[in-house]
Amino acid sequence: MDVVDSKTLGEAIRTARQRLKVTQKDLALAAGTGLRFIIELEQGKPTCQLGKVLAILQSLGLRLKLDEP
Repeated sequence: MDVVDSKTLGEAIRTARQRLKVTQKDLALAAGTGLRFIIELEQGKPTCQLGKVLAILQSLGLRLKLDEP
């Protein structure tokens, strides 16, 4: 999956989490983040840093690609 914005990144994370049968709460605990962060990330809400990084990548014609092992 090619990730070109925070929405597609959130979708990729949600898909991977669901494939592994991990709840949002369990993912938050495992990653040391809050549940709200996971929810917003999966919804594609851009944070200041993430939004800027994606905008720069897009401006450079680069894409962030997630490869499954």
